[in-house]
Amino acid sequence: MTQANHVPEQLQPETSEVFDVIVVGGGPAGATAASELARAGRSVLLLDRAGRIKPCGGAVPPRLIRDFAIPNHLLKARITKARMISPSDRGVDMPIEGGYVGMVDRCEFDEWLRERAASDGAERRTGTFEAFERDRDGTAVISYSRGAASGAKQLMRARGRLIIAADGARSQVAKQAGIPNAERVPCVFAYHEIVASPKQESESFESDRCDVYYQGKLSPDFYAWVFPHGESTSVGVGSANKGFSLRGAVDALRSSTGMSGNETIRREGAPIPLKPLKRWDNGRDVIAAGDAAGIVAPASGEGIYYAMLGGQLAAHAAERTLSTGDVRQLTGARKEFMRAHGRVFWILGMMQKFWYSSDRRRERFVSICQDPDVQYLTWQAYMEKKLVKARPGAHLRIFLKDMAHLLRVVSP
Repeated sequence: MTQANHVPEQLQPETSEVFDVIVVGGGPAGATAASELARAGRSVLLLDRAGRIKPCGGAVPPRLIRDFAIPNHLLKARITKARMISPSDRGVDMPIEGGYVGMVDRCEFDEWLRERAASDGAERRTGTFEAFERDRDGTAVISYSRGAASGAKQLMRARGRLIIAADGARSQVAKQAGIPNAERVPCVFAYHEIVASPKQESESFESDRCDVYYQGKLSPDFYAWVFPHGESTSVGVGSANKGFSLRGAVDALRSSTGMSGNETIRREGAPIPLKPLKRWDNGRDVIAAGDAAGIVAPASGEGIYYAMLGGQLAAHAAERTLSTGDVRQLTGARKEFMRAHGRVFWILGMMQKFWYSSDRRRERFVSICQDPDVQYLTWQAYMEKKLVKARPGAHLRIFLKDMAHLLRVVSP
């Protein structure tokens, strides 16, 4: 177990309380975990930092909307197709057969989730995490600061039987609590600008279409995007290359799509993890969820559904631990998640490593997206979050076509 972080002398603790569970971080993972535990009758503190909005395209699949009872008014747009754009500027449309993907604004969406957690019975507070400590009896203590009107910080303390670390990628809570390698998870750094949507549709913008740019000039190792949100649009890019200018890429993308002059509503950036931690708990009283656990899908960067599922599973593991007193129950969250989604994450990770490595391969990857079998199976897997088994012949055809591209038997 790591040593407790030193709290600055000028921040003196004022209060100490006891909760069954303290959830640090009020994004989709933390807010979902708080709701689940509050509905189960547990005393829950939901602590979130003010003004934090994660850069995110905002796509939510039907399964998320259904499983987590998301109301229609939060959907800013309904996407019925995606366009994949290759390095040579060739666009391949991938229509969704008989369905749609919802688009949300994370500012409104996350706040609604936090409010739902509060209405379910969680105590909601705004504050910035400072340190993870322990009282003399070994109980976990979260220290957090709250800004005063004078600008001075006020340090608060809360004790928890269990802690859920939902404070994002490279979680400080998980690191200080002793979850192995919590601060070393590999990340893509994402940056986007929320801009006013174009007033008229064009070849480069449709209100019901998500555009994904696989071009090395916009991202050397990931992709760039234009995702409509009704009256606003997310224009963004991701890359793990520290020397690459994310803002420069977004400027170039806005210029090429005719959105340079559109009003910029806000700018956001953050690391996005692309590999689940090998362990989500510290074997005692802390469990990670969402980005803190590293559960964002490789290749696509999709994280909202997995964050909410991770928060739900962490809450269930916490409830079992509180009910039985057996801390081994905390490991169940990761086991359950990986049973359901580990294979998909592995496939997506291999796909990103290979297909995103050069413009030549990106060109071939976009070519593969023209295939009807690829389109059908991709959308079905995305919409329902499981591999489709109903068309074994389609899987074989995709494998053979994929091998043909890998061996360059066919032209892009």
